Amino acid sequence: MARICAITGKRPVKGSIINRKGQSKKSGGIGTHVTSITSRLFRPNLQWIRVRMPNGGTKRMWVSVKAIKAGLVEKV
Repeated sequence: MARICAITGKRPVKGSIINRKGQSKKSGGIGTHVTSITSRLFRPNLQWIRVRMPNGGTKRMWVSVKAIKAGLVEKV
């Protein structure tokens, strides 16, 4: 199962690591240059918690910390 928040739908997003080399113009150099770009993932802060369901039962699911702090779920 993918790590996606069951409440908010938050999921990992693609991004890049950009490596630069050289001295900045602000510091008296000729400027920085990009030497490599590597793809990476920005992962949401998900917790595997037991949640009380509306019918009174409990279920374990991935929930983002933002949803827990906002009170969107009731922890058991």
